[in-house]
Amino acid sequence: MSFELNEAKNVLGTDLVPCSYDPLTGYFRDGCCNTDETDQGSHLICVRVTAEFLEFSAEMGNDLVTPRPEHRFSGLKPGDRWCVCANRWREALEAGKAAPVVLESTHSSALNFVTMAQLEKHRFQNALQ
Repeated sequence: MSFELNEAKNVLGTDLVPCSYDPLTGYFRDGCCNTDETDQGSHLICVRVTAEFLEFSAEMGNDLVTPRPEHRFSGLKPGDRWCVCANRWREALEAGKAAPVVLESTHSSALNFVTMAQLEKHRFQNALQ
């Protein structure tokens, strides 16, 4: 499957909106939850991370708090926006620890992993703030 980065759509069917430039997120570190066939983790879902989600992710083997400068990663704190792996978000959902989702910034391919109803139930209400 091939994706055109400049034509990416979100789960609402409109143009993909950037998730975060500070911290700089995305598989391509372009601020968006863009993807292509090399993105083995499917970094598709833009979330506003919570302490509970960060703790869950660390427990699952993905420490998102510790800075990793070699990967241009400054570490996350609650309230930051980040493109997370679709399967990790689904695992957090199943554990009752899903982070709020910014639908406008979540890649349409996320619907291959979770349903729109699941995403909408966890929609971050102040997505433009």
